[in-house]
Amino acid sequence: MTTRQMRGEPGNTATGHGPGPGPAPGTDTDTDTHGSWTVAPDGGRPDGRVCAHLTDAARPAVPPGNRCEECLRLGWAWSRLRWCTTCGHVGCCDSSRGRHAHGHYAATGHPVALSLDPEEQWGWCYADELFLVETVTSPSPDGDST
Repeated sequence: MTTRQMRGEPGNTATGHGPGPGPAPGTDTDTDTHGSWTVAPDGGRPDGRVCAHLTDAARPAVPPGNRCEECLRLGWAWSRLRWCTTCGHVGCCDSSRGRHAHGHYAATGHPVALSLDPEEQWGWCYADELFLVETVTSPSPDGDST
């Protein structure tokens, strides 16, 4: 399986605009601390690579939104959405016409974006070109992660 396939990008059909706006990107920066991230095996790339930006990768406590504002302004549809862990920007994936998540990285240097698809638990570090996977833990009744 290629990195793009693991990212869920090839073959996706444009789903159009989500059911409505979520919170404005970047307005809620609280994060869920009950997950950890690791570099995943990625065919064709050397093993043992390390992401220097994993400390930046934490899911938002409140979903940040369900639309690519840039695509919305242009009247374009998008396939999947990516969330910048540095500032909360939501942009469309590389399979979308605008590739706005990648454009955001190119413009800002913010390295890590997470998939906002509820079925996907992964991220991508643009700076290190690494596929990241999340190990989700559930909080115990006393507030500790298990």
